[in-house]
Amino acid sequence: MQTIDLAYVGRGIHEELVAHVADQEGYFEDEGVHVAIRDGVGWPAERLRRGAVIGLGRTLLSRLTDWIDWTALSVSTDHPLFWFLGNADLKSMADLRGRRLAVHAPDNPPGTFARIVLRKHGLDPDRDLECVVRHPGDYQMDLRRLRDGSIDAAYVGSTLSPTVGVVVDPVHIPLDSPALQALVRANRRALTTLAEQPNRAVDYVAWFLDRLTRDEAQQYYERYVGPYFIPGRKVDLNVAQHAIDAVAGELGVASTSAAEFYQPAQ
Repeated sequence: MQTIDLAYVGRGIHEELVAHVADQEGYFEDEGVHVAIRDGVGWPAERLRRGAVIGLGRTLLSRLTDWIDWTALSVSTDHPLFWFLGNADLKSMADLRGRRLAVHAPDNPPGTFARIVLRKHGLDPDRDLECVVRHPGDYQMDLRRLRDGSIDAAYVGSTLSPTVGVVVDPVHIPLDSPALQALVRANRRALTTLAEQPNRAVDYVAWFLDRLTRDEAQQYYERYVGPYFIPGRKVDLNVAQHAIDAVAGELGVASTSAAEFYQPAQ
């Protein structure tokens, strides 16, 4: 049996759902591949590159700043699950001026994306508001700080990485690796399950988010999973190139080709 490591670089349903479904439904086993799902949140790029990686956001930043030729073979979703959440005094993005915003660090993928959005709304993240940097994913603490008034707004989400799929460094894992191709096929099958078996998908949402009632898990699936986690997703290279260029511009580094980053497996 072929073997491969698969590391997630963010914690949350957004990042882990598809691989979890493929594992629990036995799709990896059906494909004849043993997939070791690893927690790579704290791993440096040099360690991550020895296996497959779920997060596209982190690998894109690594491609731009570490010059590693990360290549995405599949995309589970390209829908960011992040929001700017403000207290009762904030009615629009413009109201963030002069306020305290809890946000990820500038060199963390969601932090980079947040800064791009702020600039699009005419706000300089370094001058027009106070960015309170906190550990990614510490969103419960954000709610407490909003209640006690120590922050005015927070950039919150379901995970570190707003786009997920399967990414590898071809130096360590060739794109035609049988284990890698099997992994991608199993993930695609899991996406089909999520799309075509909504009741089963809601079961998995409820398992991840075990504080939700069944009705709330159903609503979560219908709003955040069903419309966006779909099999056979095609990357719009023009949109992707625009996004990559924006990220590179925010980081102050040279951009990279979307066509080279996104190379769907056959």
